Amino acid sequence: ELFKLVTIILGIPLVLGMLVRYRFESFALKMSRILKPISILVFILIVVLAFLKNTDVFKNYAHHVIWIGILHNFIALSLGYLVAKGFRLSKPEIKTITLETGIQNSGLGLLLIFAFFNGLGGMAILAAFWGIWHIISGLGLAIWWSRK
Repeated sequence: ELFKLVTIILGIPLVLGMLVRYRFESFALKMSRILKPISILVFILIVVLAFLKNTDVFKNYAHHVIWIGILHNFIALSLGYLVAKGFRLSKPEIKTITLETGIQNSGLGLLLIFAFFNGLGGMAILAAFWGIWHIISGLGLAIWWSRK
């Protein structure tokens, strides 16, 4: 059941997106400009709903979760950077691998938590914070790199 849901949520849109981009590149680029902000808004909505549903859990356990999310993200960004650098990739490739490694799919995590674990509070709070922190750290790193 879990594999089926992940395939439906990630696999099908990924394959369809690649196919549309391959066959109708200009259309795909136009749609990308529209869909990127919508996807961010949907993610923010998911995070807000998870937070509202688990406000008490957040108040009681946030101090346990925040450092885990930040540490995990730091390790992932660092490993992505070091592995890409170790393979002597170009700067754009190093940046891409660093960000792709450091910013996981928190929205998918929230969806799976609600679908298979009845929205277990602590898990939902961790995934929600993770998503928020990934946006902050990813944007921060991208801005920092753009100024170098």
